[in-house]
Amino acid sequence: MARATTINPEMLVWAREAAGLSAAEAADRIGLSTSARATAEQKLEALESGETSPTRNQLLKIASVYHRPLTTFYLQSPPRAADRGEDYRTFDAPVEQHDAANLDALVRDIRARQATISELIAEEETGHRLDFVGSLSVESPVRHAVRLVSVQLDIEDDRALRKGMNAPKDLFDELRRRVEALGVFVILAGNLGTHHTNISERVFRGFAVADPYAPMIVINDGDARAAWAFTLLHELVHILTGSTGISGAPTTVADGTSKARVERFCNDVAGRILLPDSALAGIDRMTETSAALEVAANIADIWKVSEGMVAYRMWRTDRLDTATYQSVHAAYGARWRQFRDSEKAKARNSAGGPSYYVVRRHRVGDAMLQFVGRSLRSDVITHTKAAKLLGVRPTGVEPMLAGMRSLGSA
Repeated sequence: MARATTINPEMLVWAREAAGLSAAEAADRIGLSTSARATAEQKLEALESGETSPTRNQLLKIASVYHRPLTTFYLQSPPRAADRGEDYRTFDAPVEQHDAANLDALVRDIRARQATISELIAEEETGHRLDFVGSLSVESPVRHAVRLVSVQLDIEDDRALRKGMNAPKDLFDELRRRVEALGVFVILAGNLGTHHTNISERVFRGFAVADPYAPMIVINDGDARAAWAFTLLHELVHILTGSTGISGAPTTVADGTSKARVERFCNDVAGRILLPDSALAGIDRMTETSAALEVAANIADIWKVSEGMVAYRMWRTDRLDTATYQSVHAAYGARWRQFRDSEKAKARNSAGGPSYYVVRRHRVGDAMLQFVGRSLRSDVITHTKAAKLLGVRPTGVEPMLAGMRSLGSA
C-alpha cells in the first residue's frame, strides 16, 4: 500500500488540534482500528510522532476529517489562520474549540471561492467595480443609510413589498433576489457539508466580504429562517460600509469601540428597513416580558419578520428597557433551540423532504449558479473548478445547473 513518506508529522498534530479533536476522537473519525498490537489512538500517535507514515488513503481521510488540503501536511510550519476580516461578535462565554475550528474551515472555503470569482470577474472585458461597495460611512445618520439602501433595493413602499407574502421566508427570498441583482453573491452555509460540523447561530450569524468585484454574503442557515432577512440586510450594510467581517446576534453591549459602533450601525439600518418607525407607532414602553412577547409576535406576523428583530427595534426605540429586552431575547433563544431539536427528531424519522440538489441550489443561490453556469459554458472554467465554486463533486455540477434554461446543456 502506497505511503505518503514526505509529510511533516508535526502538521498532523497541528491540524488535529486546530480542528478541536482529541487523539481518540480523531482516530475514530479517521477510521483507525484497534488491534492486538496497538489501540486506534496509539496508531494515530505513531503517525503524529513520525514513527510510522500514513498511507495515501489514510492521508486523504485525515485531510477530510481535519478539513485541510493535502498540501497542509507537507508544510514546514502552520499556515496563517483564516482571514475573517474584522470580528464583530460579542460573546457571553468563550467559543468551543471545535466550533472555532469549523468556522475557520468554513471561512477558508468561502474566501477561496470568493477570491476565484472576483479574479474571474475582474479579468472579464465587461467586468467592472461595483460603486456601492464602501460607499457608505458609519458616521452617516441612520435615516440617510436607510434611504440609500432602500434605493439600492428599489424599496419604495414597505407594505407593498410584502404584498402577497405569507411568511418571513417569502420576504427573505424577495430581498435575496434584489440583493443578488446588485451583483452580490448570497450563500446559505452553516456547516462543512455534514450535520456533524453544524456551527451554532450563537457562534456566527453572518459573514460579509466587501469586495468591489464579487461582494459576498454568507448567512448561517442553522439560524431560524425568520432571522435570515435581518442578517441579509445587516451584512449588506457591512458591504456598503466596506467592512469585511463576521457578525453575531444583536447585543445590548454599548457601542464603545469602533467595531461595536459598526455593528450597531448595521443592526439599526437593517432593523429600520425591515420594520419602519410607523410599524411601532402607538406602542408604549413595556416592562412585562409576557406583554412584550405578545406585542412582538403580532407585529412580526404583520410585517413578516422575526420576533427577535421586532424586540430589538422596540429596545432601540426605548419601548423596552434593557432588562426586559434581555429576558425576551433569552425566551426566543430557548424556544428556537427547542424547536430545532424537535425538527431534528422529525428528520431522523422521516425519509421525505426536498432532493439534495434542490437544497444545494437554494444554498448557493441563483447568482452563483448563473455565474458558474455562464463561465462553464464559455469554457472560462472547468467542471473541476465549477465544482469547487458550487461546493459539490465534479459529477454534481450538471445536476446543479439542470433546469436553468438560459444556460443550455453541457
